[in-house]
Amino acid sequence: MRGTHGSNPATRILTTLVALLALQIGSLVAPAYACGCGAMIPDKSERIGVDREESAVRWDGRTETVAMRFNVHGNARKAAWIMPVPSRAEVTLGEPALFDALESLTAPEERDRHYFWPREGDWPFDDPWGDGAAGAAPAAPGPGVGVVGRARLGPFDVARLTATDPEALGDWLRANGFELPERLPGALRPYVERKWEYVAVRLAPDEKGAALHGRLTPLQISFASSELVYPMRLSRLAATPQALGLYVLADHRMEPRSAIGGDRPEVTFAGRIAGDESHALALFTGGTPVRLTALEQRFPHPERIDDDHHLRAVADTPYREVAYTDRLLTVGGVPAWLLAAGGGLLLATLTTLLAVRARRRRARLATGVRSAA
Repeated sequence: MRGTHGSNPATRILTTLVALLALQIGSLVAPAYACGCGAMIPDKSERIGVDREESAVRWDGRTETVAMRFNVHGNARKAAWIMPVPSRAEVTLGEPALFDALESLTAPEERDRHYFWPREGDWPFDDPWGDGAAGAAPAAPGPGVGVVGRARLGPFDVARLTATDPEALGDWLRANGFELPERLPGALRPYVERKWEYVAVRLAPDEKGAALHGRLTPLQISFASSELVYPMRLSRLAATPQALGLYVLADHRMEPRSAIGGDRPEVTFAGRIAGDESHALALFTGGTPVRLTALEQRFPHPERIDDDHHLRAVADTPYREVAYTDRLLTVGGVPAWLLAAGGGLLLATLTTLLAVRARRRRARLATGVRSAA
């Protein structure tokens, strides 16, 4: 009699396949929360991710303006985003060309770096048979929440909110059709205690039923602030590693006071710019000269983020990254190593010929001496 624990091999294989399929489907439908300076919140059955957040910050000592551009992926047809701000905010659409101008201004300086001996890909180590191809409708607010304003800006439905209770804020967002990660109210509590306000955004594609994908139209938020602060605390809710690219435009070079739980912030550019190199940049800076600092930071473990970025003025030392291109050293289009090797071979050949000639000459002289004797 066969024991009940000895299942049929075919049954075990089928069970394993079903389990793997269920796991895969579960990973597709489970919400993936990714956030930068706010919290991206999709509907419960959809996924959204933000691989990289790019922001430009202008601070004149009194007013801070933040322009944000997100690169979004996933299958979400709508999502919510929330950003805490220290005071009453004004929200407008940003200029996409702003980031193009900033990328151009902060691009690394390109230099050539030569090497002498051939490497893989150089003759005679290249592949002579290769082809050279490279690889490849809102609910009314309840107690504890105030709606300062509501507006439609392009693909964004923007609500400016106040809250005296993080749970009430969460209830308002849920009542307006947004699923929330369970930890969001707790993450909002420090801002509620400091009496900050909030910009809540519903993101929806212009085309009905389409998924949010690619680079979204920048959103621009302005508010009064006596210090340069970039809200990051809600990023701890992200489920995947995050990357931040931050352009800071101020009177001085500005750097974060600490890493706030991420890798050490890296300065990739620091220098003075005219402020009116492009129309988009002039609108953002007011056309006045400013110091531009470009920062990159990675957060391999977002759950470790423990504060907002507070930036401080440092020495106005200019800096620009240098990108090197390694090139084989040539002379007149001919590899220098080949000329050196050829010259060495020629010298060796001449030395050999001279040595042979000298031996022959000595031999003739010796023969002449013996004949004379």
